[in-house]
Amino acid sequence: MLVAIGLFIGAFGTLIGVAGGFLLIPILLFLYPDESPAVITSITLTVAFFNALSGSIAYFRLKRIDFRSGLLFALIAVPGAIVGAYLINYLNREIFQYVFGSVLLLVSLYLLLRPGMKITGGFLLKWQTSRQVTDRRNNTYSYAYNLPLGMVIAFFVGVIAGLLGIGGGIIHVPMLTQILGFPVHVATATSHFIVAVTTFSAIDTHLVDHTFTSDVGVAMVLSAGAVIGAQFGAFLSHKVSGLLIVRLLAIGLAIVALRLLIAPV
Repeated sequence: MLVAIGLFIGAFGTLIGVAGGFLLIPILLFLYPDESPAVITSITLTVAFFNALSGSIAYFRLKRIDFRSGLLFALIAVPGAIVGAYLINYLNREIFQYVFGSVLLLVSLYLLLRPGMKITGGFLLKWQTSRQVTDRRNNTYSYAYNLPLGMVIAFFVGVIAGLLGIGGGIIHVPMLTQILGFPVHVATATSHFIVAVTTFSAIDTHLVDHTFTSDVGVAMVLSAGAVIGAQFGAFLSHKVSGLLIVRLLAIGLAIVALRLLIAPV
């Protein structure tokens, strides 16, 4: 059963450019009600890393990753995640979850109703960095984005990821597509690369703390399924339109939003 769960998490997560931790956390809470939140988080981060790593390899073969932008955003997201993990000790977690869950729910509804619409404005046209990605099938994606704004977004995505204990891809993809103007297929691939870097740094902390020593078997079985599923998800991306990927992402956002809104009750 764990392998099947990992396969689904890997395939769906890779298709929409996230690591699937947002789906795995409620499943693990149901399967292992006696485990501590730290153990659950460490398992999901491990699976997220292997899922993102496998997906990144698949997208690397497809030549869809914007490595320059992805590495820059990842390096900025890592300290943001550290800040988020630190801030959780000083914030009211329930209020944060209600507010952030409501915002995510509104974003998911926006993406469902207007999946092709991008946020525009004069500020977004300033300090632009031009990028061009040509994939394995000779599809060329040309785009430009506001680099300083992208760096600010990456930092705050890291902060939110640190607060919630997730990889951050579920937030990064809509930011890349709707605000920075990344093509959907490049955004999902680049987001996977970013998550692989950021989750690896988070796993280091759990390894040092020996948080999931007793549950490493569960993490490895789920990760094995996620690695295989990620390859399947990347393959499916050939056959799925950008609009459908955005709608699937919106469903993922709605799941996260509802989990955040229900959890404090």
